[in-house]
Parts: sequence; structure tokens; C-alpha cells
Amino acid sequence: MEQSPINLFYEEPERDRWLPYDRFPRKVIRRLVRGKTRALGHRRTFLNLRAGLDRIGQPYRVNDFRYAQRNGSETVGIVGKPYVLDKMSWKNRIIFGPCTHSHPSDDPELLQRLPVRMILAYGEWMRRMCEPFWKDRVRTWAVGIDTRTWSPVPSDQKTTDILLYDKVMWARHRSETDLIAPIVTHLRRHGLSFVTLRYGFYDEEEFREALVRCRVMIFLCEHETQGIAYQQALSCGVPILAWDRGGYWQDPSYYPHKVKFAPVTSVPYWDERCGIRFKNVEEFPEKLAEFLERSAAQEFSPRDYILENLTLEKCATRYVDFYNEAAG
Repeated sequence: MEQSPINLFYEEPERDRWLPYDRFPRKVIRRLVRGKTRALGHRRTFLNLRAGLDRIGQPYRVNDFRYAQRNGSETVGIVGKPYVLDKMSWKNRIIFGPCTHSHPSDDPELLQRLPVRMILAYGEWMRRMCEPFWKDRVRTWAVGIDTRTWSPVPSDQKTTDILLYDKVMWARHRSETDLIAPIVTHLRRHGLSFVTLRYGFYDEEEFREALVRCRVMIFLCEHETQGIAYQQALSCGVPILAWDRGGYWQDPSYYPHKVKFAPVTSVPYWDERCGIRFKNVEEFPEKLAEFLERSAAQEFSPRDYILENLTLEKCATRYVDFYNEAAG
């Protein structure tokens, strides 16, 4: 039986800055100067969802606002940020997310003003943070990883010990002094070769090349809702030593004056096959030694975790299941 297309929506806001309609030439100039747009975060989520739907043979429409307006009885999946919610007067049942508001307090009347039937949160800690506001309408859903693109290479191609992945977001100056610098000093003192990539300052090809070269990865981030980059590394068979500080959600737009939620994690999708975690810089030397020893003994199998839990096909199938549930 032929499947009916599902309706997907994703857009990123392009606002005028200095003059009316200057968003259009600015977009062209930005493309010429910076090159192809980086597919990070929410854009990567949408692209991977589409790729997964293609893999499982699920047809879909993209950004067909006119069709949705003419067919108000059909369900729509809005993957983009809340910007898309205001593009038209929605009559359709909506499955919203996982790129939603950062916190439900951003739009306390969301469920009253729009026909939102289900909201997807990237990970379990985020779902628990949203649950008091959105109740049982919020579910956990992770986008899949392209395990064909992000695949292992033979170990004899590895030339560098460590990829140091820096996604430290908050209190940056203090973290550079108290966390990153001591880690770099320790790696140099012990003669370990490493390369550093900082989130937002590389493209995917650079990241892929680094994973080809490096035997293991150190992942530094206060907390992740999903963590696509570290999961791409796991898919490449690269085990991870992850800084998992726990504690409160640290976004300074909310914490501590507006929202205090704990615990959070930097590796929301994880088990013992993926690597080892450390809480602070004091733990780092001991955990690094254990991590490198176990990695050399091939005790980790990170790609197996991804193949079991986070492939494009499995995650797209779960999305379609949620979509159909929201459709009633």
C-alpha cells in the first residue's frame, strides 16, 4: 500500500538589518565570503531527518504552506525554530520539534494558542525539564546519524593520538583558564599528539578529516540536548573521553535568575561502549590514563552503540510513529 506523504516544515529566519529587503543581498554576500552554509545543529537535524525518511521510503512534502492551508485536517511536522509557527494561521495538528523553544517559559501559551499535539525534545533531560509545562505532550526523539558517511577507517591510517573537541559555551574565559588550558598542558607534558577543533569554527569536512587521523576524542561541553558531533565521532569508531560535569542547565539567558534545572549531561546518548566520562579537571589525569589504556586494548565499541540506537533509518521510523500518533 502506498504511503501518504507527511508534511515537514523547516526555515531559518532571515531578517532585514539596515534597509528593507537587505536580507536577500546579505545572504548572497555571506555565501560568497564564507562559502557553503555549515550544516550544524538544527539544520543538520532537518537534513538527517529527510535522509532517514528517504532511506525508509517515506514520502514527504517540504514547506508547502499552501497545501497545509488548504488541507487543515492534515498533520504537519514543524522541525524549525518557533519562527515557523508564526508563518501562517495554523489549523493543522502540529508535531513540533525537536528544534523548539529553549525553554517552555519562552512561550507559556503555546498549547493554548496553537493546535500543537506533540512536542519533541532531543534528549531525556530536556524532556524532563519541559514536562512540568507541556505534560505528556513532550516526548524524547533524537535525529539519526548517517553511519555510511561517518564510518571507521583502518587503524593504520591514524597518525594523531587525540582530537580535542571544544564546545565550551558558557563562562568562556574562566573555562579556558580552569579547564581547557590544564588539559592542553597535561597532553603536552605526556607527549600526546592532538588537534583541536572548536565548535562553530570548522566545517564538516574538517571534522571528518580529523576523525580519520585521530585515535580518540576528548569532548568538552557543559551539556548537550543531543550532541550530533560526538555521535558522528562514535559512528566513526572513535571512543570518547567526555567532560560530564552534571549539575544545572547553565544557559545564562535563564540560569540562575529564571530557570534552575538539574541534572543535565553532556552525553545524553551513551553507554559503556562509548568511552569514559570525567566530572572535573582534577579527575582528568586519572581518567585519561584509564581511557587511553582501555582504548589501546580495544575495549570500546562506540559504533555498535550508534548502529543499535541512532541510525538514520531507526530514528526516521520513530519520527513517523510519533507523527502518526499526533495525527490521531
